[in-house]
Amino acid sequence: MSKQCQILGTHASTGNRVSHSHRKTKRTFSPNLQTKRYWAPSLGRNVTLTVSVKGMKTIDRIGIDAALTRIRRDQDINR
Repeated sequence: MSKQCQILGTHASTGNRVSHSHRKTKRTFSPNLQTKRYWAPSLGRNVTLTVSVKGMKTIDRIGIDAALTRIRRDQDINR
């Protein structure tokens, strides 16, 4: 699985590492991803998601059922 949030789609971005002498080399900025289990009452089971911390706050705000609906909708669009 890629290093990407399943709710928001946040993924690694690139930039420059700048030394004291201002030489620039490429680097990546990784998102703060966590593996979290949620109880989904509509499914009657636990669901394991790889989400960023901002994604966790989104799930807390909209609810797990709405978040799962959003994931399914995004997967259908990408097919």
